[in-house]
Amino acid sequence: MTPTLLHTALQLASEGLPPLPLRKGKVPFGNCAACTGNACGGRPNMKTPGPCTCPRPCHGWAAATTDPAVINSPTWRQAWRDAAAVAYHPGGAGLTVVDLDNAEAIAWARANLHATRTVPTTRGEHWLYQGAMQSANAVRPGVDIKSTMAYARWLAPGTGAMAALPDAVRALGAKEPSPARRAPQALTVFLRGGQGECRHRTPTYLERGIAMAEQRITDARSAIHATVYRTFLAVLSTHGRCDCLTDAHIARLFTAAQAKGETPRHCTDAWTNALTALGM
Repeated sequence: MTPTLLHTALQLASEGLPPLPLRKGKVPFGNCAACTGNACGGRPNMKTPGPCTCPRPCHGWAAATTDPAVINSPTWRQAWRDAAAVAYHPGGAGLTVVDLDNAEAIAWARANLHATRTVPTTRGEHWLYQGAMQSANAVRPGVDIKSTMAYARWLAPGTGAMAALPDAVRALGAKEPSPARRAPQALTVFLRGGQGECRHRTPTYLERGIAMAEQRITDARSAIHATVYRTFLAVLSTHGRCDCLTDAHIARLFTAAQAKGETPRHCTDAWTNALTALGM
């Protein structure tokens, strides 16, 4: 276990920020067998609320909690032993994080947004505002919005007074559909009937789907973040629930995205957001 991470999580919870553990790669821990494919019904406050009472940190952001008994429970301690970082659910605390990923994005924010509390990140800054809204990725170059149905990595308390969420940020989120409405556009979605062998396991269906996904990313000329997200969502919609995808398939998609300028972090975030949108 990493005592420092657990201590940080308990401290965040005491301040009203719902934390969750992140594993290597700074992504949430995968669902347990009982929750895979949202078979448990999902946790409350997800897109399709259900009766999930799993004691493990399943369902990504939806597992975040301020209950110290849960955070310090034996099942969560198993996750803390392998955790690499702590995240929190901004929307659960009534907050919005504007994630600025580079110097150009920071310059834009300084010229167009109200000053607020800022937290330095590896390559940019998090700007924290009081008020929640729908999360959205790639609302403009180098800018993501993390609030409801999303998580943000905890880095530091930040500096400066926190301002109220401005209309300019809400307007950014309105320009792009929420992940729940992003439909696959390039891949054909085959639905599992729940009986018999999954047809996606055949080399023809799977290889064609992965090749189409790679091509869609490669052909993108703008809105690369959004294209990568929608493509990942399409692949998971088609093949994610029947465990057809291998690490090699996922690596091919990440390689195609990185060839278009996406960072490993953005690839991981897009993949995790797609999993969350589908309740996986």
